Amino acid sequence: MFKRKIYGKMLDWKRSSKGKTALLIEGPRRVGKSTVVEEFVKNEYESYIIVDFYRASPETKELFQDLSDLNYIFLQLQLTYHTSLKERQSCIVFDEVQLCPKARQAIKALVSDGRYDYIETGSLISIHKNVKDILIPSEERKLHMYPMDYEEFRWALGDDVTVPMLKNFYETKKPLGQAANRKMLRDFRLYMLVGGMPQAVDSYIINNDLC
Repeated sequence: MFKRKIYGKMLDWKRSSKGKTALLIEGPRRVGKSTVVEEFVKNEYESYIIVDFYRASPETKELFQDLSDLNYIFLQLQLTYHTSLKERQSCIVFDEVQLCPKARQAIKALVSDGRYDYIETGSLISIHKNVKDILIPSEERKLHMYPMDYEEFRWALGDDVTVPMLKNFYETKKPLGQAANRKMLRDFRLYMLVGGMPQAVDSYIINNDLC
């Protein structure tokens, strides 16, 4: 799990929302949405359920067609995922929620119920077929997730010093010097070559190879 800046924004949401909104994390595939969400719920809640709609059974998806009995839905989720939910101490994650639009629509009722927190992840979340015939819940707070920026890339390499140092030199308008400047440019070119997709960064760290 690489350190990602969005984690701090998720903490801010949890502290300020207190169950009054769900969190929707949207962004391109493979930028690390599912990974950071799983790490977050592991660390910040006593228990959690991750409903991965890419793998969920038709019976699980069908649960969100009828919201007249939320107790039944929660019981079925706990039985399916072998996890006990605790009021105001558990989180339910809808991963790849664009594959089950009715689950996204259900957020309004689920948030209103107030027992648990909810986090959604999705790609292409706003295209027509993913929102057709559903009511988009106003109870969502949206965060957009991107590939790793340069500072996150340096963190992944175990470097917590370079970017704060560069900021300091920039703010104080002091020159780096030719040797340091050449090194900084080499480091940045490496980032441009590897890119910010977590899998590519992980592969580079493991193999020390750009191929």
